[in-house]
Amino acid sequence: MPRELLLQVTPEIAANEILLKDYLSKQIKVSAQEIQHVSILKRSIDARQKAIKINLKVLIYLKGEPFQETKIELPIYKDVSSAQEVIVVGAGPAGLFAALQLIELGLKPIVLERGKDVRGRRRDLKAINREHIVNEDSNYCFGEGGAGTYSDGKLYTRSKKRGDVTRILELLVAFGASEDILVEAHPHIGTNKLPKIIEDIRNKIIEFGGEVLFDTRVTDILVKNNEVEGIVTQNGDKIHANKLILATGHSARDIFELLDKKKILIEAKPFALGVRAEHSQELIDSIQYSCDFRGEHLPPAPYSIVKQVNGRGMYSFCMCPGGVIAPCATSPGEVVTNGWSPSKRDQSTANSGIVVELKLEDFKPFAKFGALAGMEFQKSIEQKAWHLAGQTQKVPAQRMVDFTQNKASADIPKTSYVPGTTSVEMGQVFPGFLSQIMREGFREFGKSMRGYLTNEAILHAPESRTSSPVRIPRDPMTLEHLQIKGLYPCGEGAGYAGGIISAAIDGEKCALMIAESLK
Repeated sequence: MPRELLLQVTPEIAANEILLKDYLSKQIKVSAQEIQHVSILKRSIDARQKAIKINLKVLIYLKGEPFQETKIELPIYKDVSSAQEVIVVGAGPAGLFAALQLIELGLKPIVLERGKDVRGRRRDLKAINREHIVNEDSNYCFGEGGAGTYSDGKLYTRSKKRGDVTRILELLVAFGASEDILVEAHPHIGTNKLPKIIEDIRNKIIEFGGEVLFDTRVTDILVKNNEVEGIVTQNGDKIHANKLILATGHSARDIFELLDKKKILIEAKPFALGVRAEHSQELIDSIQYSCDFRGEHLPPAPYSIVKQVNGRGMYSFCMCPGGVIAPCATSPGEVVTNGWSPSKRDQSTANSGIVVELKLEDFKPFAKFGALAGMEFQKSIEQKAWHLAGQTQKVPAQRMVDFTQNKASADIPKTSYVPGTTSVEMGQVFPGFLSQIMREGFREFGKSMRGYLTNEAILHAPESRTSSPVRIPRDPMTLEHLQIKGLYPCGEGAGYAGGIISAAIDGEKCALMIAESLK
């Protein structure tokens, strides 16, 4: 029988198969030659002490013990080209994994994506970065793969209760992701590798009879007697089906407005908002690893920090080691920031959203917008930032210490944000209560992470698309909308997920509930 061991080793041993076998041979008192194979089941970094260790969970096979390399395979899909149709609005992780699950269950998905395919998006990303042109249907948020495709591809989720995380990770591996994502404590795929995986998922959907339509924006949902009958596209085309998974993502404001206009029940939802902070990766490494030089066996260090300030949580969000800051506006006349990393995380800078939790009471100045009050609050800050920075895709920026001292920065060095920055005192961007919380919060951050509070760190504003400002209520058992039969609000845009994994899980759950309802 193979032996399972939990151990702590140096980064050098963890990175070298021969050294690891030598170490294990001493632990189990056999010669290294007797060890046939070592399977690493889990890997994480322990940087709490000056001497950094790697935590490993391993399975050791000795010679003579049966061992066979396992290859993760896709489920068996059958042709569904003639099966009952289900409309899936949105080709992000929720929509794509819903479509795969529908095929597995013998139903035909028709996936409608307002943006372009994953390769075609690149031209529009270049246009927003270089020419400050925002395509409202194709950008960092909209297009095949959704916002996560060009935003690092983080796969870590705390939402273990929401569903089978391992199943989603194994599906991603079967579609081409590295098996490391099954092992790492904080897995990620990388913005450079995700597009091919997304493309392969789409091809698999089409291969087995599903449809994927790009440049197809939904402008109306057909409802009769409180039951879904189909959708209307921007060209006036109608697609009929009585089951609809609405997986549009957290930035589909036109869909929220459509639901509100049609008096389909939606609710304002609290979210978080703040800035994106950029440091040198070398500084973050020195803080997190307590060393002058990270070395070749440790990855660029991430960080995670949470503080309570004046009764509000202020925390890091979507931290990108060795990454860059990207322009994520979805309409002209606004600026929005986010971050991403390539798979190697080899850029010289590190960035993270630093955000403050908002409450429904913060949206009172926008009460006339009803359920869209939070969205209008969000929009007002993005538009104000656009005006303050010069009415292009440049963003307001400020040195971190200057911000805590309420003074504009005399100069802003070049940052990873390609469209550029404009020196602005951040107090002009945010409501007073929010600026004050962030000023105090950064001072608290500096006490916990010595060196973090520095004027070499640059704040970019705003980081505003952390989650949906709206929840589309659904029955907790059937996942159907409380009011409209056949409508399944799904994923981040509906307020039921927060990232690639939880969105994919929610997509699968909605597909399963549809199949259950058709029995």
